[in-house]
Amino acid sequence: MAKPYSKLEQNVGGLHCVAVSDVGMRRASNQDSLAISLADSSERWQNHGHLLLVADGMGAHAAGELASQIATDTIPHSYLRQSAESPSEAIVAALRAANDAIHTKGQSTVDFQGMGTTCSGLVLLPGGALAAHVGDSRVYRLRCELFEQLTFDHSLVWEMAAAGDAAEEDVPDYVPKNVITRSLGPHSTVAVDVEGPFPLATGDRFLLCSDGLTGPLKPELIGMVFRALPLADVAQTLIDLANLLGGPDNITAVVAEVVDVAQLGKAKPSETAMNNPTVIHSSQPSRRGGETWWDWVLRMVSFGRQRGKACPELATRQPINIRGKAPYRQHACTASATSIESLSDIVRQLEGLENQREWNFDWKEIQTYRHQAHQAIAKGEYQSAVVSYCSAVRRLMQSLRETRRKKPSDSTIDLG
Repeated sequence: MAKPYSKLEQNVGGLHCVAVSDVGMRRASNQDSLAISLADSSERWQNHGHLLLVADGMGAHAAGELASQIATDTIPHSYLRQSAESPSEAIVAALRAANDAIHTKGQSTVDFQGMGTTCSGLVLLPGGALAAHVGDSRVYRLRCELFEQLTFDHSLVWEMAAAGDAAEEDVPDYVPKNVITRSLGPHSTVAVDVEGPFPLATGDRFLLCSDGLTGPLKPELIGMVFRALPLADVAQTLIDLANLLGGPDNITAVVAEVVDVAQLGKAKPSETAMNNPTVIHSSQPSRRGGETWWDWVLRMVSFGRQRGKACPELATRQPINIRGKAPYRQHACTASATSIESLSDIVRQLEGLENQREWNFDWKEIQTYRHQAHQAIAKGEYQSAVVSYCSAVRRLMQSLRETRRKKPSDSTIDLG
């Protein structure tokens, strides 16, 4: 059974990965699932690379939860067994194997009929990054100041927009935004889209996420946060922001950074990290050793000032045989006086909740973070302001996770 809140973090040979999955504010169960399968030898790195997955289940009762779990269990094992195939062919075969498993399970009982799941995977290889996907869970890449969507949403809105050569924002409002046109499980066959490979460079960051994240948050805000924060805090911050804006669905984010492209595949993951991923339940606050929260603020501000260095040279040349048409969307994510307004509004409204909630919480911390952000804005250090605002969001949501009731919350910040 999927946990209401889980987190894992792994480092191996030039790659840093963090994953967080959260039930959200309005759902009783978590139908999202994720998997991180990192190469544990040079041979495996050369042949199969690292594999990251996010799946968002659909179906009544426990069907959606089971479907997404089958996907993230089946795909890594099936992918590794495809030793005679190219990585792009192997990942397609693995997703189709998951489709077969889910479809067969769905036919076994009336309770599971029609169950399915989206699935988006990222394979990091010596020759570049491959994205394979079915449904509307997404894969993004951040390089320098550009946040790019590498996957096409298999949704009614996106399909209609593509048919009319328009943007999804131009599709009439009466068209339902939650209808997907492709998923694993409902049918005996499935078409799998593959994008890439895209050359890797030191500093590249990737995000895999369910629509519980991209529904409440605009891509520009996601990219701005993704660029400003240390990777260890990106996933949690994005999920906290989505929850503060209503959290209407389960939310899952897997983030990865190429710390040093020359070291990829040269070190084994620790046995503990591979076999015992860190899992934190919603009732357990995260801790940062003996570091005080003020030390943390100062360190994050320092990090924010360091981000934004010159774009690195590509580690590999652009491959000749690239599949797909990615990127499908590109978003500038540089922090500016205008782009940080949405974060400023969120923190300001957080302070407005002080008299409406009976939380055992020191609101002076929020005020300190906000004051620090204002100081950074006055100096034109907008990325540092993003770090401070995000620190305020994480601190409040940590308190909320410690005290929130078991029933779904109706808490939503109105940014309209």
